[in-house]
Amino acid sequence: QVQLVESGGGLVQPGGSLRLSCAASGAIFHITAMGWYRQAPGKQREWVAGITSGGSANYVDYVKDRFTISRDNAKNTVYLQMNSLKPEDTAVYYCYMSSEGGSYWGQGTQVTVSS
Repeated sequence: QVQLVESGGGLVQPGGSLRLSCAASGAIFHITAMGWYRQAPGKQREWVAGITSGGSANYVDYVKDRFTISRDNAKNTVYLQMNSLKPEDTAVYYCYMSSEGGSYWGQGTQVTVSS
């Protein structure tokens, strides 16, 4: 059984920063990619950023200059450093993992950007 556990969400003021973490555990077979989606209230879940096992990172355009994704392959962990946060970044952030054994999701962590 594979489990993804996210942490690092919370309440932050506009312009602030947060760092999300997502650790995968269990029967993991060759991770090909990890990343993040988010879902704001009343909206569909949207892809935010992803990183391959080789370290190639991609972002949705509107976070490209503010968010940085990274991963620690030895720990099966992916991170999302979020800077210059805006109220419109408020959402539940979900970690995902794609592997040869299947695709998996975390339970989500709430990020709220508000003064």
